[in-house]
Amino acid sequence: MRADILVLGSLGNVGAEAVKSLLARGATVRAADRDPTRVTERFGTGVEAVRFDFSKPDSFPGTFRGIKKMFLVRPPQISNIKRDMIPALEAARRAGVEHVVFLSLIGIEGNKVVPHYKVETFLKASGQAYTFLRCSFFMQNLSTTHRDEIRSRNEIFIPVKDARTSFIDVRDIGAVAALALTSPGHENQAYDLTGPEALDYHQVAELFTKTLGRKITYKSPSAMAFFQRQLARKQPLMFALVTTWLYSNTKGGMADVVTGEVGRLLGRASTHMSQFIMDYKDCWTP
Repeated sequence: MRADILVLGSLGNVGAEAVKSLLARGATVRAADRDPTRVTERFGTGVEAVRFDFSKPDSFPGTFRGIKKMFLVRPPQISNIKRDMIPALEAARRAGVEHVVFLSLIGIEGNKVVPHYKVETFLKASGQAYTFLRCSFFMQNLSTTHRDEIRSRNEIFIPVKDARTSFIDVRDIGAVAALALTSPGHENQAYDLTGPEALDYHQVAELFTKTLGRKITYKSPSAMAFFQRQLARKQPLMFALVTTWLYSNTKGGMADVVTGEVGRLLGRASTHMSQFIMDYKDCWTP
């Protein structure tokens, strides 16, 4: 099978949904991961599984060969973009990749210290076509990063006080990524992607309570207490720092905008938080 669309980070929350949406559109997909056997286990033989690691230049040729378009996700552990990502992106450009769809952050224009900003800057200067998916906070953060505190402690522990967030379902992001990779008109565009509403975490906790049938409480700790809990849970230092920083911006109102871009692009309503909780309810069941 010859694939011409590449998905990096194919086993991550968003990457996996991009693969599924691309396959649903009839695209031929090369899905990359450090362990390609896991890719085959996840998606079957309907995708071309390849080994890729940003830190292993010997994995670059087989990953990028023959590829014209790719979906790019920054691995959370990579913060030094120039050292740890740019060599791979340069290899992709030399191999003939013409269009990169990049998973970015909403509000990135005013946050030059964030790694995503540096990736956007490189892609703009690369001569390749780009599409930036600037996303609000993922609903799936609640089913991954914050899953255990909801399941075991019946609490949501996030340091944003009463700030609202326009949560987006990664299934919608994957659908937009597939659209941008398989249809014309998305080159050199930046899309601010959000869910259909902005909710505070008190409201989110109420929705969890209603769907799970037990009381879920929202607790807003200090930024330091949140950071220390992340370290206690064995999260990498850089991940804990970036997550705490992002929530500090959320507390200041960075994530409360609702754009309607998902509905405009896909021609359907974006997913509501209540639907997300219903769909994933088993993961929070003790």
